[in-house]
Amino acid sequence: MALGLGLGSLATPAAFAGNNDGSVVGHAQAGAVITAVNPATGLTRTITADQRGNYRFPFLPVGDYTVSASVNGQPVGQPRTVTVSLGNATTLDLGASPSATDLSAIQVTGNGLPVIDVTSTESATNVSRAELVRLPVDQNVTSVALLAPGVVKGNAGFGGISFGGSSIAENSFYVNGLNVTDFYNRNGFSEAPFAFYDQFQVKTGGYSVEFGRTTGGVVNAVARSGTNELKGGVEITLEPGNWHSRADDQYNAEGKRYITASRDQDSLVKTNVWASGPIIKDKLFIFAMYEARGSSPRNTNDPGNTLTSNSANTGFWGTTIDWNITDSNALQLMAFSNKNKNTGDVYGYHYDTNTIDALSNKIFSDTGGKNWALTWTSYLTNDLSMKLMYGRNEREAFTRSQLDISCNYVSGNNAFLQLHDPGVALGCTSNSTVYDRNDIRKQARADFEWTLGDHLLRFGYDHENDTSDYSRYYAGPGAYYYNLYAANAGTTIPNGGVVPAGYDSYIRARRYEISGTFTTKNAAYYIEDNWQVTPNLVLNLGVRNDSFDNQDAAGRSYIKMDRQIAPRLGFSWDMKGDGSTKLFGNLGRYYLPVANVINIKQAGGLLDERTYYAFDGWDYQTLNGVEYAIPKLGPQIGAVDDSQGDGTVGDLRSEVDKNMDPVYQDEAILGFQQLISNSWSWGVKGTYRRLHNAIDDMEISATAQCGEDGYIGWVMANPGTKVTVWGDTNCDGTPDGYLTVDTAKEGWAMYRQDGVDANNEPIMTYIGQHGWVKPKRTYAAVELQLDRAWDEKWSMNASYTMSWNRGNAEGPVNSDTNFDDTGRTENFDDPWVNMGGDGYLPNDRRHQFKLRGAYALTPHWQLGADLNVASGGPITGFGVGNPYDTKNYHSYFICVDNCNSPFSAERVYERSPRGKYGRLPWTYNLNAGITYVKPFDGGEFRVKLAVYNLLNQKRTTRVDQDLQTDIGDVIDDQGNDTGVGQLNPTFRQPLGFQSPRFTQLTMSINF
Repeated sequence: MALGLGLGSLATPAAFAGNNDGSVVGHAQAGAVITAVNPATGLTRTITADQRGNYRFPFLPVGDYTVSASVNGQPVGQPRTVTVSLGNATTLDLGASPSATDLSAIQVTGNGLPVIDVTSTESATNVSRAELVRLPVDQNVTSVALLAPGVVKGNAGFGGISFGGSSIAENSFYVNGLNVTDFYNRNGFSEAPFAFYDQFQVKTGGYSVEFGRTTGGVVNAVARSGTNELKGGVEITLEPGNWHSRADDQYNAEGKRYITASRDQDSLVKTNVWASGPIIKDKLFIFAMYEARGSSPRNTNDPGNTLTSNSANTGFWGTTIDWNITDSNALQLMAFSNKNKNTGDVYGYHYDTNTIDALSNKIFSDTGGKNWALTWTSYLTNDLSMKLMYGRNEREAFTRSQLDISCNYVSGNNAFLQLHDPGVALGCTSNSTVYDRNDIRKQARADFEWTLGDHLLRFGYDHENDTSDYSRYYAGPGAYYYNLYAANAGTTIPNGGVVPAGYDSYIRARRYEISGTFTTKNAAYYIEDNWQVTPNLVLNLGVRNDSFDNQDAAGRSYIKMDRQIAPRLGFSWDMKGDGSTKLFGNLGRYYLPVANVINIKQAGGLLDERTYYAFDGWDYQTLNGVEYAIPKLGPQIGAVDDSQGDGTVGDLRSEVDKNMDPVYQDEAILGFQQLISNSWSWGVKGTYRRLHNAIDDMEISATAQCGEDGYIGWVMANPGTKVTVWGDTNCDGTPDGYLTVDTAKEGWAMYRQDGVDANNEPIMTYIGQHGWVKPKRTYAAVELQLDRAWDEKWSMNASYTMSWNRGNAEGPVNSDTNFDDTGRTENFDDPWVNMGGDGYLPNDRRHQFKLRGAYALTPHWQLGADLNVASGGPITGFGVGNPYDTKNYHSYFICVDNCNSPFSAERVYERSPRGKYGRLPWTYNLNAGITYVKPFDGGEFRVKLAVYNLLNQKRTTRVDQDLQTDIGDVIDDQGNDTGVGQLNPTFRQPLGFQSPRFTQLTMSINF
């Protein structure tokens, strides 16, 4: 792995601390008794410095502490006040004159000191609740994560955020040590209201071995807690609909509207009430809050003929209870419920007259669930500490509508609607799927710290049971979903059939049904040695051993990978010996588990049946006073395709590589940090990441033993490697044993056309096999950062990231084709899908500028701003065919001549590589806010007016990247076949945009 220069986050660097607390480390006189007291809670910890004067307080809850030293009962020096922040180690030397980095020596208030943690090899950004109160940052965890360098928004319709070039499905999210990441498809997480959190830490690289199951980034949050002081407050957030700028309607080159957005409107009111205080002074504390949220967005569909008015019933509650049982033992309970019920009332809508018809449907959606974590922390001896945690994370997703029994869903792409716009709504329902999923994670972990002279040993165990109870099918008679596509007569469609003469469009009638309960068990052991080699040099030597066990509905293991050894090696050099200048580096390996969606779709009896018909016009009907159109089915085209799932669970030995390797990524970081003064610091950091392996579905259509007669089918495996599956070893047509296919060289049957038979069907002769390319992804970045700590007057953080994200595989999802079925992308379905697919990947943002800060105009008035500027991602023109066979997946080839031939060998193609069609535009997002603060006896009144996207930028963030959607020639006005391939008329048509400007007013009273 390569090393480069770069920046570790200077806001507050990470360190070797627990994932929901921090630590204090330093030097004192040998044998001195060191005491740390949290005045707010009375929590008192006492340890003895070793023979070299080193001391360490691990597992300290975040907050302010008074630290003092004594020898033989006599005080040594003056007590010092320090702030412990999430995931960080605060260095404090006692019993001597303050050094340049002792907190007591630097007159900076507000706990904003940019202290450099010389024990840390991680890259992280810490953001406190106090900082967020000053800044115009929208009230969600994603907005906090985007403050960190190298973190960008995903550019697909399914959203998400990308860390360091990884896809949006590779991140992890924690609250008080509880993993709340969506394990079904890894796109999302369980989230609490902003007011529930105390601090956030965004880990962008080099994180400790206690964190795993991610090849992206980690967002680590800790909830607020109670103290000895009785406190409370009320916060009201208002986002009225008329404070939202309207989105723009979008029109094609012919002036036809293809996205209707100008009539969309959002409105939000949140009331948050909280209280905290002692149940028993110095012993038992509680923090509790309740948030009522009224959300009523309304939106039209793209054609502008239906309008959905939503109303959400959200009542969040959350609490933390802290019990300081003794000075050496503490127990904490964190719990919250984010259950939400939304009802969408669907109406027929007339855009031109802005009139609404009668109610036509109701869509119901239930999300969220209850979450809790119980944590026991114990100082077992002066040198040995322990933390035990058990928790539960729930996520529900239940969607259904009143018309699920009687109405099928109908959808037509833009090219089709340009030919056959019915002028009314497509279908009689706007709900495509009856969907019910309950995800439950049961998590247990044990973490230990043991100080042995110059060595700090950290070790532990982490275990999860992730269970998905799942049911899904399409709405309507027969449970069919109708997709409509434009295609010339003679065009070969995905099932190999050909559009008949006299037709210019076809229908795909799809059935998709599956249900069952599926569990994945993930476990890991880790050990780490933080070795103080010299007073100025720390080595971090760690290793993590992960195992993943994906099970079918009967509880049988079918994807099981263990002994995933993830070494981590880091160093931190305090170059001047005073904590003001640090050189650090990190080498590490990180593994990614298989999402539960794979258990369900492969081991759950998936029925994915696709039948194709010619489009024979519209059938107009009326329901609830609303006219709608459904397609008339013409002649069936080709055979029914159920190759993706026929409703049964096959022999999983033939569907999963027996020796499959996990997805993993190697990372190298080298960085430098320096304090310029008591308030200013700067740094530079370089990062290099390389993804190894992918797990995806591949259709193995031939084997070395039996050629084309050795067809195996769809297999979850590592493309481009040797795959061992159950198959036909003696070529008698019956699977009888394991065989190995080197998919780098073989596995896909190749044919030559030898004329046609009497029925004009092609005569294809088997000529051999072809293999797959190996997946590749690299990320290289240089980050610069400048930080100015808050001093009750002003603060500022600026960063610039220049990066390169290249390869042929984004990860387990495809942003450029808007495909979020995690782990089942098209990339490796056959060898031709990804042939020639090297280039800049969808999350490549060459340049990122981030600037945030706050300024106190007077003691009562503050200004805040947050600016995010980023260059756009690459635009690729995807084809659907290739020069080698008739498969019509996305590809990097475009047919340019003789495209109507049913024989691929007769067609003429040219390459269409990644990024050939330039880049999306730069995006500029400026948030601004002004805050009025009025203290009063025992409390504070605060009002903040924040405007997001102040300049109302609506730049394009996503375009249609399908350059050629079917194989067929252009027919001229005289009906002659030109021989030139038909291109997609909506290619590069904008599909996604920056969110329009909106204004948020937050009023709070705290006492």
